[in-house]
Amino acid sequence: MATAPVVHESETPPLITPSAPRQRRLHLWLTALWCVLPIYIAVHIIFAALTYLTALFRVGEYSDTRLPVASLLHSWFRWDSGLFTSIATKGYTSPALTAFFPFYPLLERAVMVVTHDAFKAGLLIANVALLGAFVVLYRLVQEDFDADSAYRAVLYLAVFPTAFFLAAAYNESVFLVFTLLSFYAMRRGHWWLAGGLGFLAALTRSAGLILLVPFCYEYLRQRQFRLTKIRFSLLGAAMIPLATALFAAYCNLLFHNPLAFVRAQSIWHRQFQAPWQGIMNAISKINQFGFLSFYSIHNVIDLAAVLLMLVLLALCFVGPYAFSRQQRSYALYAATLMLFITTSAATDLTPLVSDARFTLEMFPLFITMVLLGKRSHLHTNIVLVSTSLMAFLLLLFLTGRWIV
Repeated sequence: MATAPVVHESETPPLITPSAPRQRRLHLWLTALWCVLPIYIAVHIIFAALTYLTALFRVGEYSDTRLPVASLLHSWFRWDSGLFTSIATKGYTSPALTAFFPFYPLLERAVMVVTHDAFKAGLLIANVALLGAFVVLYRLVQEDFDADSAYRAVLYLAVFPTAFFLAAAYNESVFLVFTLLSFYAMRRGHWWLAGGLGFLAALTRSAGLILLVPFCYEYLRQRQFRLTKIRFSLLGAAMIPLATALFAAYCNLLFHNPLAFVRAQSIWHRQFQAPWQGIMNAISKINQFGFLSFYSIHNVIDLAAVLLMLVLLALCFVGPYAFSRQQRSYALYAATLMLFITTSAATDLTPLVSDARFTLEMFPLFITMVLLGKRSHLHTNIVLVSTSLMAFLLLLFLTGRWIV
């Protein structure tokens, strides 16, 4: 997993244009699938092995207790998975559930025709979407950088400490694949397609609204920032907030409050704060509870993830690893999403709760990590440390311990 599969020079693609032959484009996508498949299979082997071994935590030492095989799959049924399956099977029975946007539960409902179980449908959807996200991320980075960078970007995302959430029955991987597809369409100048894919991303998570920022930047950049070159295709951007508006209309119909999904954040102990407030509160909680306590350790995990992403975000704009003007939409998306995440801090004992999971959505920062990982010793450290931490956090998740 340390180096990318060999792609001969003749297979390294130029920037895709609308006139490129269809067979050529298909070949590039199939090549991308072939390159990311070993990573996808490897991380799933890790997930499967750890899922099997967690049985040792439940049967007890020197015990002849036998667990049903179905319990292995059920060990992935944690936290938000139950909320999504509830929405898929019963609908929005409470205003608190509107914090979870509807597209992923709708997909679960649809796939239940095959699986007859919302949770199994959620797992299937998430893992198919994860493979799709790997492929699209590879193609995106390959075109803007090179094949080796593309491979490393997928690898770093796959072994990030909270990456197992992309394979769980959560909406993370679905949101990520539509975000990446929308970005890919933007970079190619396919504005209506980008807007439509952004619509699906925004219908999956509230953070999808952030795609308006890179959309507008890319549109203007590709027109040399000249207002005279703006065309009707700019209205493709309107499809992104349309998703939020439609969900707001549904919330108004159901609960007589179009902003029920905003109000729901307070039910889940989140409120609007200054972007630095959550970080300061996390540091305060670490000091309050002592370095080796349940709350302090969880705050350290959350804080470390946020600080890492802040460092990578800074490198997106300044220094030798900064994105060029042609690639600035990556940095703008990451910065806006970081602002979105950090201004919605929790008010309980873990102010940055879930932020280590939300950082998976900031895919441009994994590209910056790739640029840093060009140095062989840094690459090795990134893979070893990330994989080890992911294994530990996954064990906590599978055994029902509270995690991000």
